[in-house]
Amino acid sequence: DEFISSPPRKTVRFGGTLTDILLKYEKGETTDFELLKHQLSDPDIKDAQIINWLHEFRASVAYLTKELEQLVSILLKLPWLRRSREVVEEYLGFLGNLVSAQTVHLRPCLRMIVSQFVPPRITIREDDVDISDSDDDDENLSENFNTCHRALQTVARYVPSTPQFLMPILVENFPFINKSERTLECYVHNLLRVTVYLPTLRLQILELIIEKLLKLDVSTPQQDIEDAEETANNSDSEEKSTEEGLFDMEEDEERKGNKVVSSSSERMAHPLAERLDILMTILFSYIKDVCHVDGKLDINNTKDLYRDLVSVFDKLILPTHASCHVQYFMFYICSFKLGLAEAFLDHLWKKLHDPNNPSVIRQTAGSYIGSFLARAKFIPVVTVKACLDLLVNWMHKYIDNQDTGANAYCDVALHGPFYSTCQAVFYTLIFRHKQLLDGNLRKGLSYLQSLNFERIVMCQLNPLKICIPSVVNLFAAITRKYQLVFCYTIIERNNRQFIPVVRSGTGGDLVQTCTNPLDSFFPFDPYMLKRSKKTIDPFYQFWEELSAEDLENLKKPIKRGTSEDEDDDFLKGETPQNDGVVGIAPNSYESNTRSPVSSIGSPPDCCVPYPQ
Repeated sequence: DEFISSPPRKTVRFGGTLTDILLKYEKGETTDFELLKHQLSDPDIKDAQIINWLHEFRASVAYLTKELEQLVSILLKLPWLRRSREVVEEYLGFLGNLVSAQTVHLRPCLRMIVSQFVPPRITIREDDVDISDSDDDDENLSENFNTCHRALQTVARYVPSTPQFLMPILVENFPFINKSERTLECYVHNLLRVTVYLPTLRLQILELIIEKLLKLDVSTPQQDIEDAEETANNSDSEEKSTEEGLFDMEEDEERKGNKVVSSSSERMAHPLAERLDILMTILFSYIKDVCHVDGKLDINNTKDLYRDLVSVFDKLILPTHASCHVQYFMFYICSFKLGLAEAFLDHLWKKLHDPNNPSVIRQTAGSYIGSFLARAKFIPVVTVKACLDLLVNWMHKYIDNQDTGANAYCDVALHGPFYSTCQAVFYTLIFRHKQLLDGNLRKGLSYLQSLNFERIVMCQLNPLKICIPSVVNLFAAITRKYQLVFCYTIIERNNRQFIPVVRSGTGGDLVQTCTNPLDSFFPFDPYMLKRSKKTIDPFYQFWEELSAEDLENLKKPIKRGTSEDEDDDFLKGETPQNDGVVGIAPNSYESNTRSPVSSIGSPPDCCVPYPQ
C-alpha cells in the first residue's frame, strides 16, 4: 500500500537526462539548456526539484567546465540554506563533488559560502522607494551558520589549497563599519569560527579583525563617547532597547532562550562605540575560549594564541597613536598567567631599548610599559620592582652617555625614548608607591632611594620639563613626602621658561601652552565600553580616592602662570578640582596635547604647593 500511495520520483524532463542536455548544448542546441537555467532560477522551485537536479549534477560534474560557469553560478545561487535537511545534505555533497572535479569553480564556491556569514537582508519597498533595509530576524540563523561552516570544511577537505584562496575573499567581504551591529557581530564571529578548523589562517584573520576594530576605535575619540553618554543621560526620552545576541559572550548577561538581553543602560550612546563594544566582547570571549579547555587554562593553546596576538600588536597596535580600547586584548590574555604578562613586558622592553627601532615606536613602547605596570592588578610588586630596576638602570646609563656630551640639553627629538622611559617610571611610582612601601617602610624607602631619582631629575636632559605636568606634579609630591628628591625648584624654573602662544578665535584670544611635547598617552587608561569592560574591570587597577591627609598635602592650591594639561587623563578624576587651580577652556588646546583616553578613575592633576 505504501508503495502504491507514494508519488513516483520526479525525473529531469526537457528531452532526456542532464548529460543529454549538456551534450546538446556543446553541439549548439540551446533550447533545453535555457529551459534548465530557467527552472533552476525559479524562485518558487520546490525541494524535490532541487534534490533531483542536484542528484544529477553530482553525477555530471565532469561536464561543468569553465565554459559552463554561468550555469554553475545559477547553481550557487540556489536557496539551499533555508530548505529541508535533505536539500542541505544533497547540496553539500554537490559542492564536494564540484570542487574536487573542477577546481576552477573553487573561488565562486567560497564566495557563495562567505556571503552567508551575515544575516540576510529584507527590503521593504513602498512606491518604488526602499523604506527599510533591516536585518532579517531569522530564527534558524545559528543553524544556517553551522551549515555554512560544514560547507567550508567540506570544500577544504577536498581542496587542500582552500585557505590561500579563502583569505582574500574574507577580506573582500568584511562589512563596512557603518553596517548594522548585527551584521558586523555575525561576520566577526564567523571569521573567528573559521580559525578553529583552518588554524593556518588564524594570524591573518586576527590581523583583519583587529585592523577593522582599530578603524572603529580611532573613529570614536574618547571625548565624543563621553559627550554622547552625557547627552543620553540627560535625555528623558531615552528609548529602551533589547538586543538579540547569538553568541555566548558574557556569562553574567541575563539569558532567555537563545537571546542575550541587554538593557538600555548597557548600550553605548555613540553608534560606532556600540559596534566596537559588541565586537570587543566577541574578541574577549574568543580569547577565553581558545585558552581554556573544560574550564582550565591550556598552556600550549594560550602560548600559541599569545604569539599570534603579539605579532598583531607589533604590526597594527604599536604604530597606531592614541587608540583607546583595542589594545586591551593584550591586557586580557596577559591576565591569564603571570608568565605571559612578564613576557609582554620583556617584549616591550626590547622594543624600547633597541636603538635600531624608530624613536616613535620606542616611545610608544615606554608608554605601554608604564601604563601596564600601573594598571594591571595581576602584576605583583616583585615584578614591578624588577621592571623599575631595569628601566632606571637604563636611564642612568643613558645619562652617563649623554649628560656631558654635545647633546646634553633638553630636546624631545634627540632624547624621546629617554623621556618616555622617565614618564613610565614616574607614572608607575604614582600608582604603585604604596605597595612598594607596604609592609616594611624602611626597606621600601631604602629601595626607592637606591633608584637615585635625584640624579635623573637633576640631569641636564631635564625630564620634568618634558613629561606631562599632571604626572610631574604627583611624582614631585610623592617624592617630597618620602624625601626621595626635591623637584620644585626645577619645576618652577621650567614653568618660567614656558612661552605661551596667543591665538585668536571666536571666543576671544586664547593662551596656549604645549604641555605634552612627547605627544604621549597612557594606553591602558580606564576602559569605557560598557559591555566589554566587565571582562577587564576585575583585573584593572583604578586610581584610589586620595585620603584626607593626602588631599591636605597634595591639593593646596597655587596660582600658576600657565595652564596645566586640563584635558589629560589625570585632570578629571574622582577627587574634586580645587577652586584655586587656574584653568582655561578645553578647546584652547590642540587635539594632540590632550590625553586620548578616559580620565574616569584616574588621579586628578594636582597643583602641589611649593614649600614656603
